[in-house]
Amino acid sequence: MKNKRLLYLLGAGTLTGLAGTAGAQQRPNIIYMMADQLRADVLGYAGDELAVTPNLDRFARQSLDFTNAVSVSPVSAAYRASLITGKYTSSTGMVINELNLNPNHRTLAHVLTDAGYQTGYVGKVHWNDAHRRPYKRGPERMGFDGYWAAYSFNHINYNAFYDTDGPDGEPVHVSLKGQYGPEVFTGLALDYIREHAGDGQPFTLMLSWSPTHDPWVRKNVPEHCYEKFRDVKFELPENFNENPDPYMDRFFSEYFNGKASWRDDFVRGEGYNEAMRCYYAMANSIDEQFGRVVGLLDSLSIADNTIVVFTSDHGEMMTSQGRMFKMIFYDESCRIPMLVRCPGAKHGKTDVCLNTPDIAPTLLGMVGLSDSIPEEMEGRDLSFVVRGEKGIEPDFAFMQGMGHTHLWRNGFEWRAVRDKRYTYARYLRDGSELLFDRKKDPHMTRNVAGERKYAKVLETLRGGMAARMEELNDEFKPCTWYRDHWMYKNFSIKAAAHGEFGPLPPIEPVRTRE
Repeated sequence: MKNKRLLYLLGAGTLTGLAGTAGAQQRPNIIYMMADQLRADVLGYAGDELAVTPNLDRFARQSLDFTNAVSVSPVSAAYRASLITGKYTSSTGMVINELNLNPNHRTLAHVLTDAGYQTGYVGKVHWNDAHRRPYKRGPERMGFDGYWAAYSFNHINYNAFYDTDGPDGEPVHVSLKGQYGPEVFTGLALDYIREHAGDGQPFTLMLSWSPTHDPWVRKNVPEHCYEKFRDVKFELPENFNENPDPYMDRFFSEYFNGKASWRDDFVRGEGYNEAMRCYYAMANSIDEQFGRVVGLLDSLSIADNTIVVFTSDHGEMMTSQGRMFKMIFYDESCRIPMLVRCPGAKHGKTDVCLNTPDIAPTLLGMVGLSDSIPEEMEGRDLSFVVRGEKGIEPDFAFMQGMGHTHLWRNGFEWRAVRDKRYTYARYLRDGSELLFDRKKDPHMTRNVAGERKYAKVLETLRGGMAARMEELNDEFKPCTWYRDHWMYKNFSIKAAAHGEFGPLPPIEPVRTRE
């Protein structure tokens, strides 16, 4: 992997990042902000006239917009594991949600810490079991050993909580009941930025908000945001299908209980409209919180030395293709917003295929740490794109649907590749193949895998996917196979595609005080 990366960087014409060979004090800060389940196409700058996202629209004009950015496995835990490790899901072992990521990875945070960065994490983590509180400072925090105000999983925004470090080093559990969680988390992030803005040491901060994740109900979003959409009637998407997709893993849900409920109650009733009002209101609330952060950077005069990223972990189907939720290769689910503002760098749009494992090595390249990218990282350093330089682009993004979103159930496994024009996918259940020409069919409603004129395209993408799977040792197994071969009994991950990880460190019982 190391030799391939070196050749790739030489092809880009440089081995230095935007910070050049500067020392730690001169390296730019990094602020990485992510929403949850936010589609790439429901933002004003992306062309949605119903969206109310003025801060993001303004920021987009100052940034590089990766219009072909995707989530490697469009579900929360898998994305977050790939984000910090720079690895594919088959190599992290984060097959479904609610697993405990093995700490034997050298992560983005480890490299930045060794380079002199302060590290901070605020908000949703989800690289461990939702029922376990975050660990003490140590291996399970995956290198984020500085400021910590985080939680594993929660989407009831007015009943939020987090754990942080008390004066004695013991975790303190903080309840935010009655407060809007994203607003509080943003406030904690602002405090962290103020504290480190002038201390002569670069900092990195990950700020992870809960919206626009369901439940999409009025009491889960600020009223002033909801009011902006109270009277809006949302049209069903052009690729709406009244018949539920038989490959959907979570059809029976809190929103509907079978086909009749889906059709009569959710779609034809007020369910869909109300969910969309709340979804757009949540996006508006995220825009407000995002605006607070970028506004502070300006007021502290550190915007010119701070890399700012806005993105999401995955999208949301919301009735497209007869589906709800995520964990599928359709664009509504896999394509994510990805805005990168870097001092002195390119702004505008790029159609380069950027995948989740590419993010960590790209950020390291942007701050002049290309030589420190761990050999085990499988993503590619695409920092040359941000610099506006020529380089060798990925042919496509490879995506992995490892199974059900959060249960050990077989029948929902898939693999896919997505290039600048086509999406090719294959299901494990029956071997069925799908090929979509997104240039002619942007809503992905016509499967052309069986059409003669697309035979060469099909052969090329099929071969490219097979080669990528072989390189990653991705055996494309049923979901329960990974449970039986990769997991400890407590669903901590003991192995992945390249074998067993090192032993788990001893974990002391965590005692929290309210």
